[in-house]
Amino acid sequence: MNALQRDLKKMVARVERADAPRAAADPARQRYHIMPPIGWLNDPNGLCKVGDTYHVFYQYGPFDVNGGVKHWGHATSTDLAHWQPQPPMLYPDEPFDCHGAYSGSALYDEGVLYLYYTGNVKHPGNFDYIKAGRGHNTCLATSRDGVTADTKQCLMTNADYPADLSCHVRDPKVFAFDGRWYMVQGARTLADKGEVLVFVSDDKLHWRHCNTITTPEPFGYMWECPDLFRLNGQWFLAVSPQGAPSQNVYACGYFPLYGDWRGECTLGKFREFDWGFDFYAPQSFEDGSRRLQLAWMGMPDAPYDNAPTVRCGWQHCLSVPCELTARGDRLLRNPAPELAALRGAGELFAIVPGAVWHGTACDLQCEILDPQTPFALTLRGGLELKFADGMLTLAFADSKIAAGRTVRKAEIGALHDVRVLMDESSAEIFVNGGETVLSTRFYPAPNAVGLYFTAGCGRAVVYEMHKG
Repeated sequence: MNALQRDLKKMVARVERADAPRAAADPARQRYHIMPPIGWLNDPNGLCKVGDTYHVFYQYGPFDVNGGVKHWGHATSTDLAHWQPQPPMLYPDEPFDCHGAYSGSALYDEGVLYLYYTGNVKHPGNFDYIKAGRGHNTCLATSRDGVTADTKQCLMTNADYPADLSCHVRDPKVFAFDGRWYMVQGARTLADKGEVLVFVSDDKLHWRHCNTITTPEPFGYMWECPDLFRLNGQWFLAVSPQGAPSQNVYACGYFPLYGDWRGECTLGKFREFDWGFDFYAPQSFEDGSRRLQLAWMGMPDAPYDNAPTVRCGWQHCLSVPCELTARGDRLLRNPAPELAALRGAGELFAIVPGAVWHGTACDLQCEILDPQTPFALTLRGGLELKFADGMLTLAFADSKIAAGRTVRKAEIGALHDVRVLMDESSAEIFVNGGETVLSTRFYPAPNAVGLYFTAGCGRAVVYEMHKG
């Protein structure tokens, strides 16, 4: 441990002790979502399972509720439902990551946890930090106890990437395949075209660029947070393509991939993961025979905010852990079954106009009897979910709880089922078995009615959700 890391650890511990009570007293603090103890959270990083323990790292700004220099925050769980906060794992304490330990991934191999990340360096001068002035270093930290980093080193610098790229190369995702190690990284070319770089290694330390994956025509100018994986024999490339068409300021979704991603391959139709306001930078990992995914419940550069929590000294959370499954070239996303451990007693009722449930955090499951019948549900006194004429709409009837959010729409054709995971300041809505998902943060009054149906025909069960 170097002197700067010792100082940063002391500073983070000091500010957390001072500010955590104010954050913890905020009525908008979540019951069962991963949150920063104070300050800022964004992308999930280093998702993995070591033994019987799940590790979730995340971008953490302990000194600035609006971002600041990034560390890696850390939480662990043995059941995906109850999360234990851990001390930060990575600090910006080396010349190669001095302006931020940016996003990355984890590998566990032979008793060692390998954490690959982007070390951000902004050189002094009159630079735009896009095409000049930024060091975008691929870095590696290792840990044997899963809590403290033992070593850190820089593996690649700007000179190790293709010459036609800007200074935006980041977010390494590393995985094993066919006896070798592969890494994908998001990139922005000098011509402002987004793409994904593929690197190969025989030892997890020395990497060689072996392929570039992109679309024939530009689809956004920067592809962030790449994630390459296979489900049911089909390969998928998940990216957050900045500059691509979307209802949100930035898109976030996946391409089915055909061919060999190490050489000749093509990308199919891009589909968004989420149709709500707050879902970005998802990452996934293997957990036995299944694939789990978490995302940042936020959106960079959005025209809306989280002012109620900012006033209490914290901002943002992660989505609940979800299972990804494939149906042909489509991905479905549904909450991990382990979340059922947080449920209280269930309450059954008919979906009819006027049906009400009083509460805040819940797991609501609706079975729709007629898939073409209009459906309308109000959450916490002002967030409205409606279905009519094949269109699903999520809108805020009460602007005071929206913090600037307005309307999102998804064309679904028919409505068969709805599941809502609602927390104190968020809702994740899973429709038609996870074919369509809408996620948002919102800030209702403490006494607002939890659930209120104004249209629909079907059966429902609602469980109050306890603290994770």
